[in-house]
Amino acid sequence: DYSIEGLEGEVAVERKSLDDFVGTVVHARARFRRELRVLAGYRAACVVVEGAVADVLQQRYRGDAHPNAVLGSALSIILDYRIPVFFCGNRQAACQFTQAYLLAARKRWDR
Repeated sequence: DYSIEGLEGEVAVERKSLDDFVGTVVHARARFRRELRVLAGYRAACVVVEGAVADVLQQRYRGDAHPNAVLGSALSIILDYRIPVFFCGNRQAACQFTQAYLLAARKRWDR
């Protein structure tokens, strides 16, 4: 989704709306796992969700996935791939977090 020019194969942020995250981890799991395997090899990668954990628990997303399945998928990403998942509350916060993450990575690793 997002990276830094010159660090495309090393730093990435996969940003998703809550509906997209739920759809991806429930219905497009195999494809997403392939992407996660690639991201796991990066120096820095994360998944940023435009929604809060409370939104998941209260099932404020499209689809009939159980909240426990959605949270379990997020935990699998964190534990199996060592890729953090940040629930940022809303789109604006997710955009700000993504920008801050990429700027911090640039300061650390840009050549």
